[in-house]
Amino acid sequence: MSRQNYYFKQYHMRFLIIILAFILAVSCTQKTTQETNESTTVDTLRYQDEKHLKNIKKLTFGGDNAEAYWSFDGSMLTFQSTSEQLGTECDQIFYMDPFQGSAPKLISTGKGRTTCSYFLPGDTTVVYASTHLGNEACPPVPERRSDGKYVWPIYPDFDIFVTDLNGNIVKQLTNEPGYDAEATVSPKGDKIVFTSLRTGDLELYTMNLDGSDVKQVTNALGYDGGAFFSPDGTKLIFRASRPKTEEEIKVYKELLSEGLVMPTQMELFICNVDGSDLRQITNLGKANWCPFFHPSGDKVIFASNHETERGFPFNLYMINVDGTGLERITHDDTFDAFPMFSQDGKYLVFSSNRNNGGGRDTNLFFAEWVE
Repeated sequence: MSRQNYYFKQYHMRFLIIILAFILAVSCTQKTTQETNESTTVDTLRYQDEKHLKNIKKLTFGGDNAEAYWSFDGSMLTFQSTSEQLGTECDQIFYMDPFQGSAPKLISTGKGRTTCSYFLPGDTTVVYASTHLGNEACPPVPERRSDGKYVWPIYPDFDIFVTDLNGNIVKQLTNEPGYDAEATVSPKGDKIVFTSLRTGDLELYTMNLDGSDVKQVTNALGYDGGAFFSPDGTKLIFRASRPKTEEEIKVYKELLSEGLVMPTQMELFICNVDGSDLRQITNLGKANWCPFFHPSGDKVIFASNHETERGFPFNLYMINVDGTGLERITHDDTFDAFPMFSQDGKYLVFSSNRNNGGGRDTNLFFAEWVE
């Protein structure tokens, strides 16, 4: 080999090595930039101290979207929405695939007002409450009260129905006079718990999936609602008001006679499905509500405003079922509520005012859960 050829080949090899190194560096830089951009996108939805949440995704974009609950197989969410984008004037029930980003599909009648939808075993039907049999128009929202009290309406036309995923009602589960709503389903797939005014006070009841074998669970004066089963189906967690003084009892009964409740003082209670071993697990003051069991069954996640002076914002907290170990989960300065774990514990869905441009829209978000 001539010296000239030798040097040429050496130069050629060095040139190739430099080119390969450059390509690799550019590739790595592009990958790092992409990962940084993705991380930045995720971080815009997650606050710094939210260590239990990862890869938060926004699922809805405008309106009031709330009470999103997972299907049994963890592939779908059902929720209620009032949204111009979805064409609703007051809450209607939709379902969606949060992983594919598919458009929400309406499965309620589009009439009256609906609330509290939940998948039944098999994930082909959904239970929810609706006022449409009493009146197909949206029921009126309570006007701002002169006494400054913040109230929720308890519409007497609410009854509980089962629909398929095409929006066909396949069964009516309740037909008692007065409020029947807030139905959720046991992970065992055998029972439904709901709130009813049928005895004159807002109490919890259970029934079979076909509406039979109705049993009263609670019987203390006050609003008992928003109940969920434990992962093994043996216990219930719920929110409750417990008026105690003469004045508190008077106000509660007067509001109830008007079809209203004041949800500003609520604590969390836990009991067996039959109502036995009833225990109060929070004593935080203000509004503690929308509790849901951690998949371990040992903890409960819930929304609360107990750390605020003006009653706002709401954040998510977790507490052991014995009332110890309170931990703050979200650090929003507006509103986080309605948390629900997927059955495998991998995901948490919740409603929030975050990332809404400073407006009042409440959207659905879901995140990977980090223990």
